[in-house]
Amino acid sequence: MNKNSILIYGLKNCDSCRKAMKALPDARLVDVRAEGVPEGVLASALATFGDALVNTRSTTWRELGVEQRGAAPLALLQQHPALMKRPLIAVDAQLFLGWSPAVQAELAAIGA
Repeated sequence: MNKNSILIYGLKNCDSCRKAMKALPDARLVDVRAEGVPEGVLASALATFGDALVNTRSTTWRELGVEQRGAAPLALLQQHPALMKRPLIAVDAQLFLGWSPAVQAELAAIGA
């Protein structure tokens, strides 16, 4: 795979994102706070992962009011990119969420 085929959407100070970057040295980290997530990628991720894409255990989530929490997931993630469960890994057209052993095995199976 070429270096541009793996993108990791996350935060540079996120432990899971750091682990993913270490395991996938050819990947490029897209800092969601600094660069955001392209709307097309976000829409595909929401279609694939649904509500699991919103990290309801995050500090950002706890700081939101009840009304804000009730907003549509796409709008929430556009306003507060740090609410996204991390890392979101894009390998060509495939998306993977998190850094669990299952995700690591799937990535290994496709040669990422």
